[in-house]
Amino acid sequence: MVIDQHYGAGERFRLGHLADKVEHLIQTAALPSLVQFVMRVALAVPFWKSGILKWTGFLNLSDTAVTLFTDEFMLHLPGGPYHYPAPAVMAFLSGCGEITFPVLLVLGLGTRFAALGLLFMTMIVELSVPDGWPIHLTWAAMALGIMAWGPGRISADHLIRGYLRPEQKS
Repeated sequence: MVIDQHYGAGERFRLGHLADKVEHLIQTAALPSLVQFVMRVALAVPFWKSGILKWTGFLNLSDTAVTLFTDEFMLHLPGGPYHYPAPAVMAFLSGCGEITFPVLLVLGLGTRFAALGLLFMTMIVELSVPDGWPIHLTWAAMALGIMAWGPGRISADHLIRGYLRPEQKS
């Protein structure tokens, strides 16, 4: 082996030990619960930013939001593009989802449901803006990861689950 020519057994052991320490340090910095929290926030931000632009007050949809769904946004389906059906309703539902789901995600409350909602919204966004697929793919991957592995320990879901299922002490 080439390594054997340059390093003795003791030096190889030290390099292996150093590699193990570096790997442990990286794993410590990337705790699963921290990663899950960061992923929830990362998915929530773009939807929240879009959602707050659709409202001018409590349940008061902006004219711009309705105009976007009436004139700008189109569904790119085979034989299309097609206008959205019921643009005012679509704008309202979109605005509600873009505000509600991110809040739930960041709090970690109903997390898998919120991630499913944002995955569905991501699919609708992809049908509206097909050229945005690289970003939409990352949103879908984050939503699927959250749905698969849950919110982690830094979440309201975890606290509620712990309260509802306390560990039995023997």
